Amino acid sequence: MRLSDHDLLQLTEEELLELPEEVLRRLSVKLLYDLKEARERLKQTSRNSSRPPSSDLPWDKTNTSEEGQEQEQQGQDEFSGEDDQILDTEDASKTGSEEKTPAEVDEAHPTKKPEAATNDTRKAGKQLGAPGYGREQKIEITTEAHHYPENCVRCDRELMPDTAKAYTAFETVDLEWADSNKPGIHLTNTKHTYYETVCTCGHCTQQTPHRQVSHHLTPTILLSEWRLVGPGLAALIVCLAYRMRLSRLRTQEFLNDWLGLAISVGTIHATLHESGAAVLPVEDELVEAVQNSGLLHVDETSWRELNALLWLWVFCGQDVIVYWIADRGSELLKNVLGNGFQGWLMSDGWQVYRYYLKRLRCWAHLTRKAEGLKDSLDMTARLFGEQTNLLLDTLINAVYAAREMPPDQALPITYQGALSDYRSACEAMSASATHSKARALAREMLNDWEAIFQVLAYPHLPLTNNEAEQALRHWVILRSICHGTRTEDGSRILAILISVIETCRIRQQSPWIFLAAVIRQRRAGFSVPRLPLVKGSE
Repeated sequence: MRLSDHDLLQLTEEELLELPEEVLRRLSVKLLYDLKEARERLKQTSRNSSRPPSSDLPWDKTNTSEEGQEQEQQGQDEFSGEDDQILDTEDASKTGSEEKTPAEVDEAHPTKKPEAATNDTRKAGKQLGAPGYGREQKIEITTEAHHYPENCVRCDRELMPDTAKAYTAFETVDLEWADSNKPGIHLTNTKHTYYETVCTCGHCTQQTPHRQVSHHLTPTILLSEWRLVGPGLAALIVCLAYRMRLSRLRTQEFLNDWLGLAISVGTIHATLHESGAAVLPVEDELVEAVQNSGLLHVDETSWRELNALLWLWVFCGQDVIVYWIADRGSELLKNVLGNGFQGWLMSDGWQVYRYYLKRLRCWAHLTRKAEGLKDSLDMTARLFGEQTNLLLDTLINAVYAAREMPPDQALPITYQGALSDYRSACEAMSASATHSKARALAREMLNDWEAIFQVLAYPHLPLTNNEAEQALRHWVILRSICHGTRTEDGSRILAILISVIETCRIRQQSPWIFLAAVIRQRRAGFSVPRLPLVKGSE
């Protein structure tokens, strides 16, 4: 750069108009080179420079070429919540769920010709109809469970188990919860044997594992007692995938190295989807808790679903945290809050939130914008940023002082005069065209004036939206690892699972014990249990 910030700060429009022609031309050349260099820096992405892919803006990633998309999908870790071919573990227990290499597939089907590479638009993962193989690992059976039919289906006569014959069986690997008396993780392997009995009426009745469609929103996912992965082990896999942010392959590696358990990536993926589908009915209880919140923090951040740009929403109440992945519009906000929400809504300055009268604005956003103007090279914008920052700092100190005083006592300082002067400055700046960011901040302050300074009348209310931003932080890191989800089912499963995890944690309850109980109940065909209450309030 030929001109420094110190040089630009001294240049004004009036001075440029008064410069001699020759001086102005030489200065214009310097400005031209600086402008070209600045534009080139703005155009730098991970595809044309050494910048990492995580530095790309989410909305820029959706415009990649078809070739770039294929390379990106091949390079993505298998952590994404894709809904590739969901493997049924009943079939997996018989035929396996591991993928074969292309060479192995060609050997098994020598007459089958591979598709041209240019026309290959298949999803990542195991393809429909691809051959598999059975489990090779043999685990010692620790317990056995026998399932007999109780009554004849035809005549309803009671059946005696001594005449029953076994017709099928499967094994379920589960874990026992550790405690202070028995620390560590202990795996169990239960052999489930199912019997059939011939009644005196001649009808043969079989006892079968329960199986049902998980939820009307996820009709492709089945809940079944015939599973290799037990409820406790399923909760551990959810913990590794979402709480510890491990990919499918890393989860497989952990289970093999630490527990000596060999299961396929497809089984891990199916377990995550089944766990999310099992807990999906809890969503109604979560929405009810959100609507009953007296103070609700709301925020959103970008989220990719394959190549579509969506947003990860978070709603934080006193004892509930709920996430949704949806478009950035008012539809989700209206569906969640409805017309019954009567509490305070803390948010940023997005205009959709202005429909709610009992609204609070996050002062941290405003302070950061004012700090940015203080570093501006435009003198007018710099002075406006300093004025905004000084006013907010003064009022913050006043609010903190008021919180230590009786509720009915007024703020310890007179601030009406300062607010009146600042409003006049905002009105003057909003009509000015000298600096776009200063004008935008002035208009934002005027549009949200009541919401911003509502806290002066209710100093016990929060000044920032930190609760919502902190609730998003863990999942923003997850987003940078997995690059989002790939399907609508994957997004829905991710959102409901992390909602249950965070809600249980804010209630000081174990999400994994609750999740295991939900999976066990739903596989058996029972209704989902209610979320645990806040610890100490039972």
